[in-house]
This record gives sequence, C-alpha cells and structure tokens, in this order.
Amino acid sequence: MAKKIVDENGNTYVQKKPFYKRVWFWILAIIVIFIIIGSSSSSKDTKSSENSASSSKTNKQTKESSSIESKPKVSAEYTAALNKANTYASVMSMSKAAIYQQLTSDAGEKFPVDAAQYAIDNVKADYNKNALSKAKTYQKQMSMSTDAIKEQLISDSGEKFTQEEADYAIQHLNN
Repeated sequence: MAKKIVDENGNTYVQKKPFYKRVWFWILAIIVIFIIIGSSSSSKDTKSSENSASSSKTNKQTKESSSIESKPKVSAEYTAALNKANTYASVMSMSKAAIYQQLTSDAGEKFPVDAAQYAIDNVKADYNKNALSKAKTYQKQMSMSTDAIKEQLISDSGEKFTQEEADYAIQHLNN
C-alpha cells in the first residue's frame, strides 16, 4: 500500500513501495528465471545429445557385443514432465506432492497423471534438503516460529512435505 506523507505546509504526498517490493516484480523475476533455466537446459540437452551421438559411434561395437539392455524410450511428454519436475525440485525446492500437483493442475502444467507420475518416480531430488531450504526461507524472510514453519511445511495448503521431511528441516534449521 502507498504511504501518505504530510509536510509542514499541509501538502500530502504519496510514497509508493519500491519496485522490488511489488508483486508484479517478483512474478516477472520468476518468469525470467524459468526462461533462463529452460533455455540453459535445452542447450545442455543439445550438447549432451551431440556428445552421446559421437560416443555411441565409438561404443556401438561394445554395446552390441554385450547383452546389456538400455532404458526404454519414453514419450516427449514424459520427458518434458520429468524436466519440469527436476526444475521444481532443484530451483524452487518443492515437495514431491507439490510437484505432482503443479504438474497435473489445470492452473499449472496440465500434464496427464501418467506423465506426472513418471516424473515423480524418476525425479532426482533430496526432499529433506528441499524442506530445510523452505524452512530457512520462512525463518529468515518471514521471521516465523519453528512451530509455524513446521505447520507450513506439512500443510496441504502450504508446502506439502511429509512429516518426516518437516521434522528433518526443523531439526537442522539452526545448523
């Protein structure tokens, strides 16, 4: 909200919030972060596919001689859901339940439940670490008590971490 200031002559002035304290600034910043992450992960995918193409030529004989089965190919939608899940887990420190909800939500990514479940089953995340990161954010930026932080971490309308993950976060909060 804008703050009204009255000077000694009775003139009223409105002091507005700095731009970095406004909601639109943070929404724009999050969008920019996602765009940067998305473009960097796609360039990494391109580089890794080029590297894998050259290494597959040299290892083709080795693979043919051994009877090791490779992972089955998954659809592009499953891969996209997994990439989003990895981003949510690593950048936003989200819980497993919150990631799943974001992937399947009509207000979120709108992935089918089978693609979202594949992503959840294959995402590489340390949910204890994510819960601790969220807890530290609540403690530092919002000056919340440990009981309030724990409730926020496990709440269905909050972060949706498990009780064990929230306990880990609270236990290691001041380390």
